[in-house]
Amino acid sequence: MSSSSIKEEPKATVLPVLDSAYVATRNELPSGTSLQNRAKAFKKKVLTREGWLGGYDYAWLCTPALPFLSKPRPPPFYALDADLPLVLAISSGLQHALAMLAGLITPPIIFASALSLDAATSSYMISASLIGCGILSLVQMSRIHLFRNYYLGTGLITVVGTSFATLSTANSVFDAMYKDGTCPSVTSAAGIVSRGPCPDAYGKVLGTSLICAFLEIFMSFLPARALKRIFPPIVTGTVILMIGASLIGASGVPNWGGGSNGCIKGTVGAFNELCPTIFAPRPLPWGSPEFIGLGFLSFVTIILTEMFGSPFLKNISVIVGLVVGCVVAGGAGYFDGSSIKSAPAITFLWVHRFKLGVYPPAILPMLAVYISLAMEAIGDITASAEVSRVEVQGPEFETRIQGGVLADGIGGFFSALFTVTPLSTFAQNNGVIAITRCANRGAGRWCCFFLILFGVLGKVSGVFLSIPNPVLGGVTTFLFASVAVSGVRVLSYISFTRRERFILAAALSFGIGDLLVPTIFTHLFDGVDNPNKGLQGLFTSITIVLSTPFLSSGIVAVILNLILPADMPDAHEDKDANLEDPEGQSGRVLRQ
Repeated sequence: MSSSSIKEEPKATVLPVLDSAYVATRNELPSGTSLQNRAKAFKKKVLTREGWLGGYDYAWLCTPALPFLSKPRPPPFYALDADLPLVLAISSGLQHALAMLAGLITPPIIFASALSLDAATSSYMISASLIGCGILSLVQMSRIHLFRNYYLGTGLITVVGTSFATLSTANSVFDAMYKDGTCPSVTSAAGIVSRGPCPDAYGKVLGTSLICAFLEIFMSFLPARALKRIFPPIVTGTVILMIGASLIGASGVPNWGGGSNGCIKGTVGAFNELCPTIFAPRPLPWGSPEFIGLGFLSFVTIILTEMFGSPFLKNISVIVGLVVGCVVAGGAGYFDGSSIKSAPAITFLWVHRFKLGVYPPAILPMLAVYISLAMEAIGDITASAEVSRVEVQGPEFETRIQGGVLADGIGGFFSALFTVTPLSTFAQNNGVIAITRCANRGAGRWCCFFLILFGVLGKVSGVFLSIPNPVLGGVTTFLFASVAVSGVRVLSYISFTRRERFILAAALSFGIGDLLVPTIFTHLFDGVDNPNKGLQGLFTSITIVLSTPFLSSGIVAVILNLILPADMPDAHEDKDANLEDPEGQSGRVLRQ
């Protein structure tokens, strides 16, 4: 940005400054006068052009990045407490909602597929995820003072969504449930074993996550410095990297090829001999060029939108990829609209209920999940504070960390009651703040409104459920890769001394090993003869932890980070660090 544009930028923000002064002085007025002023301000906001449009350059927001078009100057930055025009608040909120939409609908779709649930239940799980995330995002964006220096919420646009860490762990838990008979398996006349519907497994995951949420609640009352000491970037970056990498292999690419429900095996005589099933409108073998092409179309659409799209479209590039893929899939006959017809017009939480229970082998993995959620929250809240241009050091920032982790833990408790798996803060919304130059919480509240609206409209969930697997796979592969890249970005903040390189190598030995050979720990305890029920549950729990890439690598990273002494960097390491990171570029990326 040129120096002239920097000088002119404050002039465009005169309105927010004036309104902030008004907010600061109105508290000194008598209550009656304050109410009158609020009524006048509301009338001005709703009934005037200035209140609706303000001074924002909407042409910039909608101008595509084409080579022959001149780029308009970016609009002013709307700070946390600046006065926000209604149109900008609504449009920014819609962008936030659409930016996180694919991430919200993916986990319930995968959960339902893994448990062979019917379309009505699957559609409800999507709606519950949207509604629950909208409600609990409002809590996370608040900043409620509790006592002393403890708060609930961050006071930033920190929206929450279904955690991908839970998705990775729950799949391992479901595998264990089918293996030990907790969930039924169906054997056909030809001797083919397939998974039967198991909604109780989902209820057990919800119940287990409900009681494990108290761990993160407890962690929120620990000093922020202690949490950063236990979970530095070498740990959090490794965990986030492995979450994204494992989901690419477990869900993204299999769906791109046709489905992740077992049709990849092509078992003759089974209902999933072809993808997605033999009852689909146009079933094909897994990996057919038609499926690969559909997924590739969605993937390329995301790339083209990023290259040539307007700022608005860039924020929702994943949704654009889904829409283009679905249009082509519908025209080619791959779109199954039965879930849309069966979905209710209006729905809400608890229309479908799951019997809550506790699956003892899942307790240890779920506790580890909540630790990883706290790690994610610390990193994402830091990024949100930076992009919102508020302090990222000092007592106020530490209370934002504490309040965010507490809201995350409480959100995990209530999300289980909302029939939604544990939630975590979503980092991709920081990109929306950076592009729209709007960090005002008013936009975040509109985002929550749209999420709840999408969830209440049951037909919307039916549309999401009917997205063909290859289209969903092409988009989610990019989405999960973005998660992995976020982990790489966090790792870039560390100075790669010998100690950090050793820790990362040891952690990735377990994580990548699990990723490439998922069955390595499956027979770890086969040599134990006739273990009792409690001991068998412990063995299953340990196996789940070791078989989940981000859990095993995260545990190794935490332990080594605590026990390995800090070594003194020598001159050669300093020289290498300067060559690899000239002028402190990694820190500069963080500030941007």
